[in-house]
Amino acid sequence: MASTSANIQAITARKTVFPILFAISLCHLFNDTMQAVIPAIFPIMKESLQLSYTQIGWIAFVLNMTSSVLQPVVGFYSDKKPKPYLLPIAMLCSLLGMLALAFAPTYGVVLLSVILIGMGSAIFHPESSKVAHMAAGTRKGLAQSIFQVGGNTGSALAPAMTLLIFIPLGQFGSIWFTLVALIGFCVLTYVAKWYKDVLPTVQQMSKRQVTTNPNTQKKSIFLISILIFLVFARSWYGSGIGTYYQFFLMDQYALSLGDAQLYLFLFLIAGALGTFFGGPLADRFGMRRVMILSFIITAPFSILLPHVPLVIASIFLLIIGFVFSSSFSITVIYGQYLFPGKVGTVSGLITGLAFGLGAIGAVLLGGVIDMSGLFTVMSAIGFLPLLGLLTFLLPKDAVRTK
Repeated sequence: MASTSANIQAITARKTVFPILFAISLCHLFNDTMQAVIPAIFPIMKESLQLSYTQIGWIAFVLNMTSSVLQPVVGFYSDKKPKPYLLPIAMLCSLLGMLALAFAPTYGVVLLSVILIGMGSAIFHPESSKVAHMAAGTRKGLAQSIFQVGGNTGSALAPAMTLLIFIPLGQFGSIWFTLVALIGFCVLTYVAKWYKDVLPTVQQMSKRQVTTNPNTQKKSIFLISILIFLVFARSWYGSGIGTYYQFFLMDQYALSLGDAQLYLFLFLIAGALGTFFGGPLADRFGMRRVMILSFIITAPFSILLPHVPLVIASIFLLIIGFVFSSSFSITVIYGQYLFPGKVGTVSGLITGLAFGLGAIGAVLLGGVIDMSGLFTVMSAIGFLPLLGLLTFLLPKDAVRTK
C-alpha cells in the first residue's frame, strides 16, 4: 500500500518513475527481440524451405501487418477502456508464436506463428507506450527514448541471433525465446499492477488537461498525416536495409552470412543509440528541429551507401543508423501532443499503422529484387530520406496546435 501511494504521488507531482520506465523498456526489448527473430531466421528458412525473395517479403509483410494494423484498434479501445492486464496477455501470444515457429515444418505454419507473434506485439505497443507516457512526468522526450531504445536494441539483436543461435541450431533455436517471453510475462504482470494502481489518478489529470478545439481538429489531422507519412518513409528504408541488405552484402562484397550479420548489427545498434539520444535532444532543442536534421543529414549517406567500398559502408551504416533513428521517439511524442488524451491511439497510428504500410514495402521490394536485382533496389531506397523535407510543413513546437 505504501508503494502504491508513493507511485500515485509521483504521478501527481509529475515526477519521472524510472523503475517503471526501465521495466517497460526491458519488456519492449523482449517483445522486439522476438519480432527480430523473424528477419534473423530469413537466411536459414530461405535455404531450408527453398523460399524466394518474394516469399521472404510476404513473411515480413504478415508480421508487420499483423503487429501494425491492429495497433490503432487496440490503442483506440484501451484509450476508452484501459485494460492494464492486456500487457501480460500480449506476451503470452508471443510465447505461443515462438513455440510454433520452433517446430514449423512448412511455409504455412511459419506464417501462422508469425501472426501470433504479430498479435502479441500489436497488443503490447499501445499499452506499453501509455505506461511510458504515464511514468514520464515532465520529461517526455527522455521517457520515450528509454522506452523506444529497448525496442530498437531488441531489433538490433537480429544479426547476433543469426550468428550465434540460428546458424548453429537452425530454426529450432527459436525455442529459447519462449523463455524470454516467460520472463517478460512476469515483468509485465508487475507493470500491469502499477498501471492499475495509478490509472484513476492519471484519468483525473487527463480530464483536466484535455480540451477540444474544433478549429484545430482538421489541422491536427493534417499534421499527424504528415507524421505517419514520415514514419512510413522511414520504415520503407528500414525494411529495405533490415530485410535485404544482408543479401546485398553477400552478393556485392562476397561476404559470408556471418560476416554480413556483423555489418547489419552496426546499423541496428547505432539505431538503438540514436533512438536513446534523440529524446533528450528534443527536450533541449525542440522536436521539429531534431526531426528535420535527422532526415537531411541521413540523405547523402543513404544515397551513397550502395556505391562505396566496404570499409566506408561500415562507417556510413553507423551514421545512418544513429541519425535516422534519432527522430523516431520524437515523432511519437509530437503526435501525442497533437491529440491529448489519445496516447494509445496516437501510438498505434504512428508506430503501428505507419509500419504496417511500410510492410507493403517489404513485399514490393522483394518482388522488385527478384525482377531487377539487389543493387537496383538498394540504390533506389537511398533516396527515401529526402521525403523528410516534408517535415518543414510541421509547425514549430511552441505553436504546433495553434
